[in-house]
Amino acid sequence: MQAGSHRPVMIQAVVDALRPAADGVFIDCTFGRGGHARALLSVIGPSGRVIALDRDPAAIAAGRKLAAEDARLEVVQAQFSSLEAVASSRAVCGKVNGVLFDLGVSSPQLEAASRGFSFQQDGPLDMRMDPDSGISAAEWLSRAGSEEIASVLFRFGEERHSRRIARAICEARRKSPLRTTRQLAELVERAVPRAPRQRHRKSSSEKHPATRVFQAIRIFVNRELEELEAGLEQSLKVLMPRGKLITICFHSLEDRIVKRFMRAHSKPSLADEQIPGGPGPLLEIIAKPTRPGEDEIRGNPRARSAIMRVAEKRF
Repeated sequence: MQAGSHRPVMIQAVVDALRPAADGVFIDCTFGRGGHARALLSVIGPSGRVIALDRDPAAIAAGRKLAAEDARLEVVQAQFSSLEAVASSRAVCGKVNGVLFDLGVSSPQLEAASRGFSFQQDGPLDMRMDPDSGISAAEWLSRAGSEEIASVLFRFGEERHSRRIARAICEARRKSPLRTTRQLAELVERAVPRAPRQRHRKSSSEKHPATRVFQAIRIFVNRELEELEAGLEQSLKVLMPRGKLITICFHSLEDRIVKRFMRAHSKPSLADEQIPGGPGPLLEIIAKPTRPGEDEIRGNPRARSAIMRVAEKRF
């Protein structure tokens, strides 16, 4: 099976951090097109296992082709909040050597106009990781109030023109519903005031004004941050003692959640301080945050914003 145009980030760094045991059990919470799962399969032994989760039916289809070739891989259509249930149903809860969260949107998702994740090509305004579940971006925008839209754009996109854009969306839909990515991108471009272009600045380096808007709506529609929080909490139950938790984040909202989670569980609690010789914090941060090297960024520009964090379950 070909991995397609998707290039997973920091594969060797992930493998090095996990230090996979030959007979270990690993859960890849975002299979994508299988880059990290393949790397794990290449280093574990015949009795090792990789359980891969994904919400996207296209990713699941790709994963099942690989699983048909390698019995050590199992692919499950599930979201992060199902992590503990998946592990329990396979009798590996508390026995998992490593859990990986590779967050964000994959290249195949961005490049498929029919998915609506990107405004680089015109397509239906969908944005769902699982097109068969929940409401699409177009459905939500057709009925959400101006205040709700503005709140989503500000919270999940850190968009400073959120109110102006929300008003423009509500005004436009009175005439005609927003159905395509191009309609939304052009509306945002008209609504956002243009800053004077700096002399000698290359226009190719400027972000499209709709970038943050698309990010915010995608995160909201898929409940990405809530799912991440649930998955992180459940990873503590799924991992075995000395099991590794690895995250790869691509923007500050995700990374902030991960950083706070790891810090909170790696510091002694009030109960720990009151019991001398107690077990102490559940996690240990065992490496500094890691970013891709220059060679990887040159070969895969989308890796530029990635940051990897690693923690180990102590007991």
